Amino acid sequence: MKAHSLQDLGAMQKRLAEERAARVAAEAARQLAERRAAAEREVFTRTVGAVAPLKGSGRVLLPTEPPAPVALQLQLDEQAVLREAISDGLDVSTLLDTDEALSYRRPGIGPDVTRKLRRGDWSIQRELDLHGLRRDDAREQLSAFIRDAHRQGVRCVRVVTGKGLGSPGKTPVLKSKALGWLMQKNEVLAFVQAKPAEGGAGALVVLLAPAY
Repeated sequence: MKAHSLQDLGAMQKRLAEERAARVAAEAARQLAERRAAAEREVFTRTVGAVAPLKGSGRVLLPTEPPAPVALQLQLDEQAVLREAISDGLDVSTLLDTDEALSYRRPGIGPDVTRKLRRGDWSIQRELDLHGLRRDDAREQLSAFIRDAHRQGVRCVRVVTGKGLGSPGKTPVLKSKALGWLMQKNEVLAFVQAKPAEGGAGALVVLLAPAY
């Protein structure tokens, strides 16, 4: 850049001086920032001690799926349905065959079914022992047991009720209740009193409908 007059020379000198001042100011600001950062690192080191950067593992941590919420109210509702689905008020005496081997078959089921059930033509696949349970607990457990067994394709089960020898008057209260409960379950096609080797008067052999 050439100056053609003293006025141009003065303007050039002023511009150069401003540029030098700007560079000096920028350098001073940079040095101040570096000193400030160094001072902060020193304070951090004195406070927490020496640290080292973590080595990269090369792995990517994917977010895990949260556990499914527990439908507590649904469980309570299902338990209430189980309790209400079978009643204690059924008069079982009008529906049972009062022969030497107490039996029941749903309407439409032929007598040959109970005969085969007594003979053991269906092998017992599962067993539920209600002996010693309170009435409400026994009813709920029996209902859930029959429902789950049917869903899983089980055809023949044994339900142990006990003979009632420990009850007042030695009457089989739980057994008579269980008879009525089983009659009210749609999954139950028939049942008979178990053979002596399978529990006799203290147990029932129950035939369930096939699962579809």
